Amino acid sequence: MKVGIVGLGLMGASFGRTVRAKGKGEVFGADKVEDTMLKAYLVGAIDGALDEKTTPEIDLLVISVYPRDFKEVAETYLPYMKKGSVVLDFCGIKRTVCKDMKELSFRYPDISFIGGHPMAGREYSGIDHSVTTLFEKASMLMIPVRTDIFTEETIKGFFLSLGFGEVVFTTADTHDEIISFTSQLCHIVSNAFIKNPVAQDHHGFSAGSYRDLTRVARLHPGMWSQLMMDNKDKLKPELDILIENLKKYSDALGKGDEKALERLLAEGNDLKLKIDARRK
Repeated sequence: MKVGIVGLGLMGASFGRTVRAKGKGEVFGADKVEDTMLKAYLVGAIDGALDEKTTPEIDLLVISVYPRDFKEVAETYLPYMKKGSVVLDFCGIKRTVCKDMKELSFRYPDISFIGGHPMAGREYSGIDHSVTTLFEKASMLMIPVRTDIFTEETIKGFFLSLGFGEVVFTTADTHDEIISFTSQLCHIVSNAFIKNPVAQDHHGFSAGSYRDLTRVARLHPGMWSQLMMDNKDKLKPELDILIENLKKYSDALGKGDEKALERLLAEGNDLKLKIDARRK
């Protein structure tokens, strides 16, 4: 398969490196930063540049940019794409992107459009931190916008051949609702937690709990603020639920009510066990 990737940051470059390392196709890339293109060649993320000459050859175009930039980027390459090729994105929210895809699909009916989101990442950003193992056993979320069953299965098989653990088909609304809890809220919690002054003196007093909770406090503020703000109708209710639950723990401590605190801790523990058991 010939793959085009626009946006050679952590996700885009890691994807290109994975495709090439697995021997699953040729990769042509594009990035607005010239130094990133040079690095893409050096780290083995691309075989060549994605341009007017190579775009007509590709089978799959992966757009890995900020959601607000998706449509403009897609419109740059769509006029050159061949009939039967596929456009798929790596954006962190899906409703706005899938809306753009639907609009574009009426103008380009011979192109398939699928929303995509790899459930993988690191606390670092940029091509310098790209790796060939980022997607190993990860879940790949897909939202069919305009495509057919055959194309869906072909793309699904391709992602599984790259080492993804599963491909989950969903809707844009469901994606944004669940991601607000499983990803965006986690970043807010971690980012807020690290602001405690005690964090400055944690060395020698912390282990796995601190490390796990603070890992995603390190993030790209520009990207995450856009993702969160554009998904605020889903994210704010999740944050409000968390604040409400935290207040219960604070109230129990403030009242010196050990029984209430024990009950709250037991509830959380039991829920975690049930959720893990159901997944197994």
